[in-house]
Amino acid sequence: MTSAPIDRASALRAGIILVPLLQLVGGGLARYSGAIGQNPWFQALTLPTWQPPGAVFGIAWTILYVLIAVAAALIWGHWRAAGRTAALALWALQMVLNWGWSPLFFSAHQVLASTILIAVILIVSIATTLAFARISRVAPWLMLPYLVWLSFALVLNFSLWQLNPGV
Repeated sequence: MTSAPIDRASALRAGIILVPLLQLVGGGLARYSGAIGQNPWFQALTLPTWQPPGAVFGIAWTILYVLIAVAAALIWGHWRAAGRTAALALWALQMVLNWGWSPLFFSAHQVLASTILIAVILIVSIATTLAFARISRVAPWLMLPYLVWLSFALVLNFSLWQLNPGV
């Protein structure tokens, strides 16, 4: 881990921007893609018996977006840290990939492709977390619930693909 000090004001400003940005973009893409509300295609799928109710996903993503935004804001505040730019680039990449999942799954109905996408998101997010760990003690811990959720989502998405052949 680097010994570069954090600029708390810079981290706070980044957090003030990133937290609502992630909520707006993530929530907007979910709504636009049909993940929120009635989606006849999704309702016609055979779901695993252990799939949580729909409300759990909204609550989980609200919390996760706050955590991963704060993690990135902490890294942003470490202006002189070695690897900061690469860590933030990885974070941005996993966010773009993350935001691509809802349209791919709910709009394009690509269950297998969305399963593969979650696997890629998980790999990039692990790399992001490891890069964050070289800069901050706190940021990688904030990413941990996200990694757990992505692992769960990968298994769930794979199960949906298995239960709905030909979709």
